[in-house]
Amino acid sequence: MTDTVTQTHKSPSGRLLPLILLALGAGLGWWLLGDRLTFQTLAENREALIAFRDAHYLVAALGFVALYALIVAFSLPGATIATLTGGFLFATFPGALFNITAATLGATAIFLAARSGIGTRMAARLEGSEGLVKRVKDGIDDNQWSMLFLMRLLPVVPFFLANLIPAFLDVPLRRYVISTFFGIMPGALVYTSVGAGLSEVFARGESPDLGLIFEPQILLPLLGLSALALLPVAIKAFRGRPGL
Repeated sequence: MTDTVTQTHKSPSGRLLPLILLALGAGLGWWLLGDRLTFQTLAENREALIAFRDAHYLVAALGFVALYALIVAFSLPGATIATLTGGFLFATFPGALFNITAATLGATAIFLAARSGIGTRMAARLEGSEGLVKRVKDGIDDNQWSMLFLMRLLPVVPFFLANLIPAFLDVPLRRYVISTFFGIMPGALVYTSVGAGLSEVFARGESPDLGLIFEPQILLPLLGLSALALLPVAIKAFRGRPGL
C-alpha cells in the first residue's frame, strides 16, 4: 500500500529522473566517444586487446559485458563494433553469450527507465482510451509474446524503439527480459561469428561485411522465425472467425 501511495504522489521530476540520467549519460558518451568506436579503432588496438584478454581473461570478460551494456543503455554509437569485438576476443562461444547478456542488460536498463518515467502513465492512458487506439493496444496485449519476439527478430525494427515500445505497453519485466535475450540471439550469433573471423579480415586489410544479415541465407531463416512468432496470432485470429 505504501509503495502504491508513493508512486501515485511521485513528482513529475522524480518520475523523469531515470530518463534524464540516461539522456545525460548518452550526451556525455557521444561527446567523449563520438566516432571512436569504429572498426578502424578495433583494428588498431587488436594486439593490445588480445594481450589484455590473455593476461586477465575474467576481468576482460566482465569489463567487456559492462562496457557493452553501457553502450546499449545510453544508445551510444558502436554497438555493432562491440558485438564484433565480442566475437573477436572470445570466439563465437562464449562471445555470443557475452554479447547477448550485455545487450539484454542494457536494453533492460532503458526499459526500466522508460517505464518508471512515463511508461506507466502512458500504458494507463492507452488502456483508458477508446476506439482504434484501444483496439490496437488490446491486440498487442493479447499477443505480447509474439509481438515482442517479432520486434527482436526482424532486423528492420530499430533496437532503441524495440526497447521503448514495451515500456509504454505495460509489458511485464520478466516477459521483456526473456523475449529480448532469446529474440536477439539469431542476429547476435551472426555478428559474433563474423567477429570471430576478424583475424583473417585484419590480415587482408579489409573490413567485415556488416550487411551479411540481409543475405538470403541469413535473412530467410530470420523471416522464418518471425513467421513462427506470428503463428499463435494467426491461429488465434483464425479460431476467432465466425462460424469456426
